[in-house]
Amino acid sequence: MEPSPELTLETTPIPGLLLLRLPVHEDGRGWFKENWQREKMVALGLPDFGPVQNNVSHNARRGVTRGIHAEPWDKLVSVTTGRVFAAWVDLRRGDSFGSTFHVEVDPSVSVFVPRGVGNSYQALEDGTSYSYLVNDHWRAGVTYPAVHLGDPDVAVPWPIPLDEADVSEKDRANPLLADVVPMEPHRTLIIGANGQLGRALSVDFPEADRADLAGADRVLDVTDPAGVAAWPWQEYDLVLNAAAYTAVDDAEAPEGRRTCWAANAQAPATLARLARDHHFTLVHYSTDYVFDGTAESHTEAEPFSPLGVYGQSKAAGDLAVGSAPRHYLLRTSWVIGDGHNFVRTMQSLAERGVSPSVVDDQVGRLTFTGELSRATRHLVETGAAYGTYNVTNDGPPTSWADLAREVFRLAGRDSEDVVRVSTEEYAAGKSLAPRPACSVLGLEKLIGTGFVPEDALTALARYCRRESGADRTA
Repeated sequence: MEPSPELTLETTPIPGLLLLRLPVHEDGRGWFKENWQREKMVALGLPDFGPVQNNVSHNARRGVTRGIHAEPWDKLVSVTTGRVFAAWVDLRRGDSFGSTFHVEVDPSVSVFVPRGVGNSYQALEDGTSYSYLVNDHWRAGVTYPAVHLGDPDVAVPWPIPLDEADVSEKDRANPLLADVVPMEPHRTLIIGANGQLGRALSVDFPEADRADLAGADRVLDVTDPAGVAAWPWQEYDLVLNAAAYTAVDDAEAPEGRRTCWAANAQAPATLARLARDHHFTLVHYSTDYVFDGTAESHTEAEPFSPLGVYGQSKAAGDLAVGSAPRHYLLRTSWVIGDGHNFVRTMQSLAERGVSPSVVDDQVGRLTFTGELSRATRHLVETGAAYGTYNVTNDGPPTSWADLAREVFRLAGRDSEDVVRVSTEEYAAGKSLAPRPACSVLGLEKLIGTGFVPEDALTALARYCRRESGADRTA
């Protein structure tokens, strides 16, 4: 055993299969090593895979050979006594299917084996033991892909010939690689798929499963414990939660308040727990309403100061999502997409010859759902640091009245037909929830990841052309 002087990590020909060289400290009494050291190993690039079970395999005799099996979880394998010859075959669906790697493993070597990679171990000494940490619990009655130890297409160079090895009858009956059904990759789930944002996400994540309260591929209510318990969360590695209660004014009434808190606080808390338990990345969408609007530009680090029930419920949901180990919390404002929204309302008023009164003392930027979805995909695919990001379109902040006048101009109406009023004037005689006066969200953190937000007025012009039918291909 020749230990490396320091902890190192090496890649292999199989994507995600990682080799760790471990310092082993020896003296006359024996040796000591850090078999699992989360902080150091994750810093080197090992996935923070969240082990939940520790197993030990003891092999009484030299030549005991186990495998080749692929399990639906990740694991970190380490030898505690003796030596093994270890071999891996990629049994995941994709271009790397059938790729192989092998190495001799002693106490100075650990190997991270990702989900779906078949693994096998041949004991090279009597009394060999190895342990493995796994990030899911073993379940009885579930079969996984396996391949024959002697498959010539795999061509593992076993040090001890298989006809001399100790192999179980079950492993001798494993199929050849050509007959293996590959393990399917984890999938993506869009919750709230029928909403404005959900429809945009379905375009950027076309292979995702789509769930909503009704009308989607599958029905899912995250506030229903029975529905949550029955859902196969272990099949997903990315969950996009586009579901929310957004009736800001109705949330101030007793019935609306209960529904609002269930959707915006309880449901995200449930998803955060599931993300911890099943190791998926959670993407959740928040709002400028978690602030009171007194800052000129809101940063991701600003403390919460919501004015109404809607903002309070969203702030509670944000706090819950922050407990998920892998999460992106995307805070946005003034969302416009495929559905009922402010721009469509202004277009309709312009077409019908109505001259509306629109507030001019609430300032922010529009966020088009396509832009929000594009930012989501960017953060996920680039592996940006987990955490909170402000996401809106870019450009100078505008008031609602400014935007209404621009929509009127694009519709061929005189922009002066939109009457500017204060929030106080507009709210007179109405039962409205309080709104932040400034909804401008700073975009520096998002831009720092390499994302370039589109100007809001440019996106508005394209949206209006499409909605009016002048540019059906936009």
